[in-house]
Amino acid sequence: MTSCNNGIKKMLPKTYLRNHVAQEIHVALIHFKDLVPSVDKYTYNDGTTKVLMSLTGTIPILFKDMSYNIPICVWLEESYPQSAPICYVKPTWEMMILRGNYVSSNGDILLPYLQEWKQGKCDLVSLLQVMVATFGDHPPICMQPHLQPAQASCSLQFHKQSQVLSRPDGSLYVTLSTEDGQSVLQGNETSC
Repeated sequence: MTSCNNGIKKMLPKTYLRNHVAQEIHVALIHFKDLVPSVDKYTYNDGTTKVLMSLTGTIPILFKDMSYNIPICVWLEESYPQSAPICYVKPTWEMMILRGNYVSSNGDILLPYLQEWKQGKCDLVSLLQVMVATFGDHPPICMQPHLQPAQASCSLQFHKQSQVLSRPDGSLYVTLSTEDGQSVLQGNETSC
């Protein structure tokens, strides 16, 4: 066993199938170098918490001949590999989730591969490869449409004053004042 594999095994809580799970995580990290293993508290929908193993980071996808890094988090429960991992898209502050067939509005990844999970036939690396292929066809996130270009000054981005106004037809718009006094109008519709 390699030192990386031993380190992962030591991280895992004792309730896991440590040899098997450590080996799967090790192989996943060989293929997906931007993922990082960690042990942290996971909070379930009912409010209960458990200390679980997770992989957090990005997976590379190819969408319209451009490469993108999709931020994800994969949680492995104590019953793994009998049960499927819990997977989320983890957008950064400048991104928004694109709800669709494979991702919920709160970032839950809803792949058929997860729903049809079978021990011995499904594994962590295959799951990540399915995510890469699926998200290459249907990206789960996009950039926020209202962000300033990267070259805009920080003071321009953080020192805006806004005012919400209404038009005679009842629709709303926002007028933003930059530090040099110029007004910028924002309508109430946004899209990716």
